[in-house]
Amino acid sequence: MPKLFGTAGIRAEYPERVNPLFALKLGLALAIYLNNKGTITIGHDTRTTSQLLAYSLASGAMSGGLSIDFLGLAPTPITAYATRKRRNRAGVSVTASHNPPQYNGFKVFDENGMEYTVDMEEELEKNIDFVERNTVFNDWDKVGKLVLDTEVTENYVEELVSRTKPEGKNFELKVIVDCANGAAYEVTPRVLREIGARTLTIHCNPDGFFPGRIPEPRPDVLTYIHSLLRVLEADLALAQDGDADRLSVITRKQGFIKQDRLIALYAKMKLLDRKGVIIVSIDVGHAVEEIVDKYGGKLVRWKLGKTHEKLKENPNALLAAEPWKLIDPAWGFWVDGIYQAALLTKLSIENKGLDNLFKDIPDYPSKRFSVKIPKHKIGSVYNTIVEELLAKSDSAKITTIDGVRLDYEDGSWLLVRKSGTEPKIRFYMEALTKDRLNELIDYSMKLLRKAVEVHGVKLGEIEGLGM
Repeated sequence: MPKLFGTAGIRAEYPERVNPLFALKLGLALAIYLNNKGTITIGHDTRTTSQLLAYSLASGAMSGGLSIDFLGLAPTPITAYATRKRRNRAGVSVTASHNPPQYNGFKVFDENGMEYTVDMEEELEKNIDFVERNTVFNDWDKVGKLVLDTEVTENYVEELVSRTKPEGKNFELKVIVDCANGAAYEVTPRVLREIGARTLTIHCNPDGFFPGRIPEPRPDVLTYIHSLLRVLEADLALAQDGDADRLSVITRKQGFIKQDRLIALYAKMKLLDRKGVIIVSIDVGHAVEEIVDKYGGKLVRWKLGKTHEKLKENPNALLAAEPWKLIDPAWGFWVDGIYQAALLTKLSIENKGLDNLFKDIPDYPSKRFSVKIPKHKIGSVYNTIVEELLAKSDSAKITTIDGVRLDYEDGSWLLVRKSGTEPKIRFYMEALTKDRLNELIDYSMKLLRKAVEVHGVKLGEIEGLGM
């Protein structure tokens, strides 16, 4: 894997690795990659450092000969959409997505709005290395221009509303929208209102300190939503992350809808229309497998944050998804949490709520949690966990395309991987019974405690285990 690009783009704490000088170099490296000509799109999220980094990136790209279609504050899906809509050669969203406020980073898109593949990222890394060793600024008469694009968000909203307008308004949906003080603070509520939902907002003022909640819409972060649904008598709550590519869903009746079940619902909808390939990440469980098999599809697994790469190999695939994230090629080749919110709102209005749509979708006991490990120790701690895991794998099926996943004969599975965005080790597991799930949780904790003890690491807070 590239040393700068992780699971989805480049992310790091500011100004340790991500800083104005690095942004300048990235802009120059992208100019070299694009042969020093053409226009790129740049948008940024609400983080306190995002505007600074966006202009630094633009300066580097312009000094290499590229012109800039500058969106300013914009959700990541709109930056990708604008790249395709404006027929620009590439796009960059300055964001650290769901990471804490001290982080920032860059997601790079091709002319179709699809995130760069690993091979493309590696080329960019080589160019950054070249820029660091050479002076590559263009002459004064060959620099690019910057134009403020004030219309593309309107284009996006209009097109999305027209695509997701319910067929008849036979149900008054009341939906709570939580934008995490992020970039979609105005766009998502507006789209849902125009679709026909009665929309109530929380954390929909832009603030790069994320005072309302941390940007990651995990179940343990969103516990307050349940009481809001009850008190406000709302049907549905939709919670996004800082750049609006992720979405979590909570209903008043069912509570937090597991991401696997959401993906299974999307797969079912697609497969009812026509048969085809459903692309998912390595951490997706049996609900999706069973629905895809039931409705005659073919399941393809790939790395977290890289499911778009399989779209290149399967250009007629019906969708690509991972927990929180959906790519619907019929809409665009980018992860889009605003589109996802609009689609679910449309379905809710047309079906008098979401709950009935999940009747044939299995709901297996599952858990995902993570622990922060010091950067200089994370490799050794992870390796120790994996060695112990593989030593006692017995007859389990082993998959290593992203971390190590063991599928056991009783239908349960366990996945361990290093985060590609933060210094964390992540555990994912699912079982057919709660007792078996608890066994997997206890086993994972035993592996973790043994590994940190071996390497003299103090075990810190474990995120996600309490829910």
